[in-house]
Amino acid sequence: MAEKIVPMIGEAARGLVARHLGTGSLCAIVTATNSFVTGPIARAFGVPHLIATEPEVRDGRFTGGVAGTPCFQAGKVERVREWLARDGHGFHSFAESWFYSDSANDLPLLERVSRPVAVDPDDRLRRVAAERGWPILEMH
Repeated sequence: MAEKIVPMIGEAARGLVARHLGTGSLCAIVTATNSFVTGPIARAFGVPHLIATEPEVRDGRFTGGVAGTPCFQAGKVERVREWLARDGHGFHSFAESWFYSDSANDLPLLERVSRPVAVDPDDRLRRVAAERGWPILEMH
């Protein structure tokens, strides 16, 4: 983590997250990458909630499988919906909702929030964001 990941976290990204946290917003990292890998990243950013693909564990060992719904494409929407519902919320419980992504795989969740933002997007997401007038941030 200290050698590979922390050096990749730029000041712009830290500042963006800090601004959202500073307003008291309900913040979560929502990622297809498994929670074993992304938990330390969420902690490094100070983000209190992580919605990630959960690795399957049997007898204390990772199986290589997935436990529950993978947090990928439409699965991200389902997992966020479930997370919000645990506290009696839904997507429309908030005046504004933001989601930042670099991948067209995240279009299902980007389309659910009021403020979608493409960050260092892949070619397809860049094209969709430009067509829809979504902000495009270049962080790297």
